[in-house]
Amino acid sequence: MRIAIYPGSFDPLTNGHLDVVQRAAKLFDRVIVAVAKNEGKHPLFTLDERVALVSASVKKMPNVTVDAFDGLLVDYVVSKNARAIVRGLRAISDFEFEFQLALMNRKLNENVETIFMMPKDTYTFLSSRIVKEIARLGGDVRPFVPEPVQAALKKKLKG
Repeated sequence: MRIAIYPGSFDPLTNGHLDVVQRAAKLFDRVIVAVAKNEGKHPLFTLDERVALVSASVKKMPNVTVDAFDGLLVDYVVSKNARAIVRGLRAISDFEFEFQLALMNRKLNENVETIFMMPKDTYTFLSSRIVKEIARLGGDVRPFVPEPVQAALKKKLKG
């Protein structure tokens, strides 16, 4: 079975993330969306909330599951018997950072490959940070996030 891990903080999950998940699900037998604990980023949503939001957003994809992880990504990948890490690239500005991560992960475990995928061009400008800012300022985030995320943002920021 070809298993891929799509890691991220997903704070929150955007339609760009979802597009990458859908693309990866066509290439792999199983995709695990791995929500990183990563408290250093000071997430808006708790780890449990992020896992629940991602789960609700991918529930109709039969070969996609959601999990949380903490620690080295390559160790997590090996623990799940996966061979590939899927990373989304929106723009050339993402590439240098992602390239460094991929090389470091390869150094840590040469059996783990990194696959770069680009979302639809309509999502190349989209980031969780931008979505949160729009939501904080009272803007409409419906075009940018799945419905469960839109509702959660509205509830979280209503006050």
